[in-house]
Amino acid sequence: MTLYQPQTVQGELAGPPVRALTRTYENGTIVLPHRHERGQIVYAVSGVMEMSAGSDLWIIPPQRALWMPPHLVHSLRAMGTVELRTVFVHPEKIPTTFPAQPTVVSISALLRELLVRAVSIPEDYPADGRDGLIMTLILMELDWETDAPWRLPIGRDPRLTRVCTALLLRPDNNRTLAEWGKITGASARTLARLFAEETGLSFQHWRQQARVVLALPRIAAGAPIGVIAADLGYDTPGAFAAMFRRFTGQPPSRYVMSDST
Repeated sequence: MTLYQPQTVQGELAGPPVRALTRTYENGTIVLPHRHERGQIVYAVSGVMEMSAGSDLWIIPPQRALWMPPHLVHSLRAMGTVELRTVFVHPEKIPTTFPAQPTVVSISALLRELLVRAVSIPEDYPADGRDGLIMTLILMELDWETDAPWRLPIGRDPRLTRVCTALLLRPDNNRTLAEWGKITGASARTLARLFAEETGLSFQHWRQQARVVLALPRIAAGAPIGVIAADLGYDTPGAFAAMFRRFTGQPPSRYVMSDST
């Protein structure tokens, strides 16, 4: 495991209003908590990003990006080799329609090519030239997914966090809330209240959503549905597919096809 601590960039707000960079993180690399003065569109051409901010976690495959507002502390873990493309936006140039919290972005074929092209644009590009138009078009092409299942609230109470973290590491764990209560030293009622108050979800709903979040990048990578279902604790692929449909509105097979267009 490689730990990477981004350095504070002096004069980060200097330069063009929108600029881009590229970076590669090997599998397992952890980018430690940091913040930027600019907003970011964080996109991986390949590999899957696990991103954390506050008490929330996102699993972001190449079919998606994540908008990260300015000044928000966040971290990243590379799942596979991550070929990162990041677009930084000066806070004064962030459109008023942009969300004030991290939000998933759907990647169209056009937006993908624009993000790939952006990292080759020099920082002294003329704002009224072709390169300036590309940067402006990137901001206009963002398609927000506010109801997508990519975000997973973790909560702040250490007893709740312990349960959530354990289930992310072993999503096939089928312990009941009462069994988790014995492990964490809290009653089942207390844990149920913490899930409701800090994640907005019931324990069962949170565990199912966690399994969807963990399954999405594996489905996108083409892993067999039967293997994914077994790894997530389902007895049959059909049981997993039924749960997946309830959360995403479509079966895993169609989900792959829709993301490849």
